[in-house]
Amino acid sequence: MDIENLRTAGKITKKIKEEIPKLIYSEANILDIAETIENLIEEEGAKPAFPVNISINEIAAHYTPSFKETRTVNESDLIKIDFGVLYEDAITDTAVSINLDNSKKELIETAKKALENAIKEIKPGVGNGKISEIIENTIKENNFKPIANLSGHKIEEQNLHAGIDIPNVRIKDTYFFKEGDVFAIEPFVTLKEAEGYVVDKNEVEIYSVLAPSPLRMREARKILSYAFENYGFMPFAERWIKKKFGDNLIINASIKELLKSHGFKAYPVLVEKSGKVVAQAEHTVYITEKGAEVIA
Repeated sequence: MDIENLRTAGKITKKIKEEIPKLIYSEANILDIAETIENLIEEEGAKPAFPVNISINEIAAHYTPSFKETRTVNESDLIKIDFGVLYEDAITDTAVSINLDNSKKELIETAKKALENAIKEIKPGVGNGKISEIIENTIKENNFKPIANLSGHKIEEQNLHAGIDIPNVRIKDTYFFKEGDVFAIEPFVTLKEAEGYVVDKNEVEIYSVLAPSPLRMREARKILSYAFENYGFMPFAERWIKKKFGDNLIINASIKELLKSHGFKAYPVLVEKSGKVVAQAEHTVYITEKGAEVIA
């Protein structure tokens, strides 16, 4: 990955991340928050690497507002804002947790501490299992529980999840960091009494193009062509499609056909199994000879 493009993407990401706390206030509509962040990215001459995720309380990941979203922010909500920037072929991925009434402060601080401790130890030759162990130990030492089946991930050009994971629980080393690698490190933390893993909810707002496929409906063919031309194989929001094609029975049926025919891949909303709140912290790092440089 071109390091200058990556650092440019990182500068954009950091600039927008600084604005996020201003967008989170009581009764703020989460659709407005997501679209504001996405618009800010485009104003900087970049693209969203994926739809802005606004995952609240027990929702851990993969929730982006729907086309007609009405949900607003409550003071007690634990809100995870997860977003990424695509600049040229370089990708960043970052996240922040916010809780207006500070009732979830310790949970959020533990996620941050796990992230910080993990990044300190990353350098060429260190295994992903060691970093996973640091994340798990930090979380448990603070009397919380990691989400076992969510993980950080390697990033490559135009590829957000490039096949190497850094789970939040200890594993055997399956990969050793190399100079020039780019990784998203993202601890997910929940309550000690929680199940500690996520399951799919019967709700999908995010998709990606999977493969060309024979399609019966003309609108489905149009949607597939549009999605591939504009997003390639990167994730996109159903609301982005509906902004272009409208929100009606034909469009909804077309999306269902695209899923059934494997033209689209779905990313179901992920929720903590026992319904307990989840916090997240995330940085994108670039591996140098000396260690991990925080890009975003």
